[in-house]
Amino acid sequence: MDLQPPPDLTPSEDYWQALLDQGEVALESRSLRARPGDRVPAGGPQDGHGAWVGDPGTDEDQAFWDQLRCWLAGGVTFQSTAIGCNRGGLLVRVRDRIGFLPASQLSELPRALGSDDLRVELERRIGHEFLLRVIEVDPGRNRVICSERATQWCDDEVAARLDELESWVGRDVDGVVRSVCDFGAFVDLGNIDGLIHISEMSWQRIDHPSSVLEVGDAVRVRVLNVDRSERRVGLSLKQLRPDPWHAVAARYAVGDVIDAVITSVVDFGAFALVSEGVEGLVHISELSDEPFDSPWQVVREGQAVRARVLCVDAPAHRLGLSLRQV
Repeated sequence: MDLQPPPDLTPSEDYWQALLDQGEVALESRSLRARPGDRVPAGGPQDGHGAWVGDPGTDEDQAFWDQLRCWLAGGVTFQSTAIGCNRGGLLVRVRDRIGFLPASQLSELPRALGSDDLRVELERRIGHEFLLRVIEVDPGRNRVICSERATQWCDDEVAARLDELESWVGRDVDGVVRSVCDFGAFVDLGNIDGLIHISEMSWQRIDHPSSVLEVGDAVRVRVLNVDRSERRVGLSLKQLRPDPWHAVAARYAVGDVIDAVITSVVDFGAFALVSEGVEGLVHISELSDEPFDSPWQVVREGQAVRARVLCVDAPAHRLGLSLRQV
């Protein structure tokens, strides 16, 4: 039977990719389109889509990127005004062009980070001035990413903390949850934040990180990886506990009839929790002998069921179940 596991999100998934998946995209000046509700400055050099553009390839354009590289290398701070927003952050003035200030790089991180209310919180900041540093420059993609939080870094302290955390990869550290969002939680580790991706919060599938953590929670986490050049620290909460799948082969055998609770119903069947952190799949073909149009007509979330074990593949985290064969 072809089981379909949840999407594979490995512990090494890139920190920034997690942000990009939530819409914290860098604004590329040649392709930036104004969206309904976006507030952008009137006048100035624009293309047909409302994009602020320079003149690629000109001496002026080259001078702009050269200066930004110097700002990046030297940790230069500058004043900038928020002139608009998109769903992931603020549009800010960088000389005569537009840079992007991700919501996660604001010094006061919005509690709505990753939620539908984020846009409202960002719109309130339009027109405000910020002290910023450039943290990424990509001339090939006309990309400039800025950070307010970076202006609060003391480079020597951050470097020392990264050295310490790098030596602790695979070990546990204490921190405080700074913000919770759709894709995970940021944890203050002292002078630097780490990210617990949602895939690293629990061995059990969860709907939202807020079901596991809240802002202000003191947590002990495992350091997964440290990227010194990008100041990224990957963390895990679930790896402080044994992988429950390690005991599956010893606990369940093909043919066993066990108790389970339906956790989610999908087009191809239903997932059922058989023990903490261990879910099995009841394929649509194993739901019932009676005719039905969709799995939702047979089972519902939260329903207690008796199921027969059809197959066990602990290394692949797969457990095949049947309701109709009980």
